[in-house]
Amino acid sequence: MKKIEKKLEFVAQHKDLFICPVCKKKFAETKSYSIVCVNGHTFDFSKKGTLYFLTHPIKSDYDDDQMWNSRKEIQIAGFFEPIVEKIISIIGNRQNQRILDVGCGEGSTLSYIENQRQGKQDTMIGFDISKRAINLAAQRETDAFFCIADLAQLPFDQHIFNVIIDMFSPSSYSEFKRVLAEDGILIKIIPNSNYLVELRHLLYDEGDKNYSYSNHNVINLVRENYADVEVEQLKYTFELTDELFENLLFMTPLHWGAKKQKMDYALTNKLKSVTIDVSVLVVKNK
Repeated sequence: MKKIEKKLEFVAQHKDLFICPVCKKKFAETKSYSIVCVNGHTFDFSKKGTLYFLTHPIKSDYDDDQMWNSRKEIQIAGFFEPIVEKIISIIGNRQNQRILDVGCGEGSTLSYIENQRQGKQDTMIGFDISKRAINLAAQRETDAFFCIADLAQLPFDQHIFNVIIDMFSPSSYSEFKRVLAEDGILIKIIPNSNYLVELRHLLYDEGDKNYSYSNHNVINLVRENYADVEVEQLKYTFELTDELFENLLFMTPLHWGAKKQKMDYALTNKLKSVTIDVSVLVVKNK
């Protein structure tokens, strides 16, 4: 079966997950490599079996092939593995979970979760605003479905997902509340002040905006939206080869604002290790 046919079958079987981003109504059918809502709005599948749900053009700084390819290589090397293992432990042994990955990028997180939860009969969807990222995700051999969508206008029905994963991505808490099931779990990963601190200090001088970081405002915003938030710190060191350092450098937006001389210095004075320091925020609907 061709990939596009496999993904068409996925959407046909799980039409209840989706709503039309134009009129907010249900999708009625899939036909001729398209999905059609009850009001006749049609969305075509790409050759890779993805759907484009944006209703207006959106410019994204994250539409960068080098960034996503670098992130893919970093993930393969196990850079985020302890974080994703923590996510898997929070999901636990529950079967038949509907899992949504917010800002899924090139699909590495969902792919890892799928491999570790084989036999759990999960239904997985990842979305990102970056078409380049979703094109990379679609190249994976996976049962997960990937689409291009707007965080502020999710093309998903109400209270439909058991798990929402938001790893280093922006949030729309009103949309999260709308699509999360009544007994669902929101898992949000945010950087702490020491996340990639060695890279920050390599690329920026003390006093520069990006020299330091605080997640205080992010955590406060989560607490404003949810009365009960569990917060756990996860910290570890990751060893870097020269190649992995270059992938790290171009994976993170930290390099966007760095001066050329700082980038040149970093590329000739490569880090041998870096600190990963994050907070794992868990909200459980009750």
